[in-house]
Amino acid sequence: MFVHRHRSRRRAATAVEAAIVYPVVLLLTLGLGIVGLGVFRYQQVAALAREGARYAAVHGGQWATDNHSGTLTTPTDICNNAIFPHASGLSTGTDPSTSQLATSDVTVTWADSGQMPSYTVTVSGTTTTYTNIVTVTVNYRWAPAAYLPAMTLTSTAKMPISY
Repeated sequence: MFVHRHRSRRRAATAVEAAIVYPVVLLLTLGLGIVGLGVFRYQQVAALAREGARYAAVHGGQWATDNHSGTLTTPTDICNNAIFPHASGLSTGTDPSTSQLATSDVTVTWADSGQMPSYTVTVSGTTTTYTNIVTVTVNYRWAPAAYLPAMTLTSTAKMPISY
């Protein structure tokens, strides 16, 4: 004997629920991916700032004397030797293969690049000891996908000159 169950009239309920839930899940997944890419790009910028600060710290002061070149490291040297080789994938234009991070996006400052980590200055009979710290700031303008506005990712690294 066959038993027929009484079914309620909810034929399109699944389709309506799916029409409500699927776009929300898609937007959350897309948003998670974009935020993940933003965090990844920020980590790249932070690594570039640290690498530039490390290069500047070991190529200052005594390095110029020991290197027999007599020339101190310049911000351009730091960009060309430490930052730009590691900046792959950070494009600032519409064509990623031709437009890379620019020298104007990197700021390098130090008290006196010719001094060792600790140096003294005497002014009016008062001697003050300073720690020579190099500061490297990298700015990168990141334009996320999905028609979101561009934002500037900035990272600063500070390190005492150690050579």
